[in-house]
Amino acid sequence: MHIEEAVKLDFKDVLIRPKRSTLNSRSEVDIRREFVFRHTQKKYHGIPIIAANMDAVGTMEMAQALLLHGLSTALHKHYSIDQLAQFFTGLRAAGSPMSSAFYSMGIGETDFDKFIAVNANTPIDHVCIDVANGYTERFINYVKKVRAAKPDLVIMAGNVVTGDITEELILAGADIVKVGIGPGSVCTTRKLTGIGYPQLSAVIECADAAHGLGGQICADGGCAVPGDLAKAFGGGADFIMLGGMLAGHDECAGELVERDGAMFQRFYGMSSRTAMEKYSGGVATYRASEGKEVLVPYRGPVADTLLDILGGVRSACTYVGAHKLKELTKRTTFIRVTQQLNEVFGKS
Repeated sequence: MHIEEAVKLDFKDVLIRPKRSTLNSRSEVDIRREFVFRHTQKKYHGIPIIAANMDAVGTMEMAQALLLHGLSTALHKHYSIDQLAQFFTGLRAAGSPMSSAFYSMGIGETDFDKFIAVNANTPIDHVCIDVANGYTERFINYVKKVRAAKPDLVIMAGNVVTGDITEELILAGADIVKVGIGPGSVCTTRKLTGIGYPQLSAVIECADAAHGLGGQICADGGCAVPGDLAKAFGGGADFIMLGGMLAGHDECAGELVERDGAMFQRFYGMSSRTAMEKYSGGVATYRASEGKEVLVPYRGPVADTLLDILGGVRSACTYVGAHKLKELTKRTTFIRVTQQLNEVFGKS
């Protein structure tokens, strides 16, 4: 047993201190990023926000909507081979950036076979290898397997929360490491298992590890308001994945429900009982559900929500004088607010 005494922080534990700025308007801020991926040398250019590969959010309709704004979507794993082949063929035929959609997969043999089948119809450029626990040898070996099979593939892999495994995944073949265990709005991993890591500290530590090797990270989970995205980018995140913030829209696949005259949409974690009953025939006897189902207010088209999210990030940049999103982390000074509250109320 070991106790780590160093303070670890979530987004709610800090604010960003404003700094002198020469910007006159939010419209002057460039929130696009450019990256050259370590293993393929392929270039990325866009707004580095990705819709999560949850079946209610990571839809083809969401991908088309976000594409118009320069954002990306990680498609959920449960589309058929024909649906995926048709979608990626259409994306390529339209001349759209292939980084606007990530193919998502697990680490089973059937996942690999399905990927090869889709890829045989149309080349896929970007893939998200997604598991809840990125600390297993099986997962790391699977990343190596995919990299060996497709050397020209941009690979995002996760989830992890520490620098050591971030480095190992990059060396195994990942270009982007997905960071976050337990911070999602419909994730109950921390309650069910006691496992997790405060998300801002995870982002800071994993970003430092990844950038030292020429890799990138994607902060996955924990963003509930636009200011949380600013904190994640300020902490060093290259990409941010959103689930709950994009739920409840026309482009989502959740069932609409009426309650007391108001409309809501079902939204649930992919390790929830709802998801496992839908795709796996129920919760296996050897495990527990690590997600929950909630009703989120129906919000119409996603475009208005995107304006709020992107406007908040631009505004954060103006407060600290960052002309470009890539400058935000260099201009960020975090102020701990939880410590101040503890002192006020006499808590240790």
